[in-house]
Amino acid sequence: MAEVPVCPLCLRPIPSDVPQSRHHLIPKLRGGKGGPTVLLHHICHKTIHKTLRETELARNVNTIEALREHPDLAPFWAWIAKRPPGFAGKTR
Repeated sequence: MAEVPVCPLCLRPIPSDVPQSRHHLIPKLRGGKGGPTVLLHHICHKTIHKTLRETELARNVNTIEALREHPDLAPFWAWIAKRPPGFAGKTR
């Protein structure tokens, strides 16, 4: 039986039946095409892109650690961590 992946941002499991997506640590439009990606809950991925611009992601927030610690994102990770893995509420 395969292990269920864990979102590296909210630390909740990502079962195969919940919305998920891959995040390019360096945005494709800023040179990250073909670069490393991470599997995230879709709501976590959407929150990144609603909060930060592609340039900021490419220059300053291009690691999991930087995303987890970013002051505009950290409160969301703490909040969403308390929700069930399939939670797909509206992003802010």
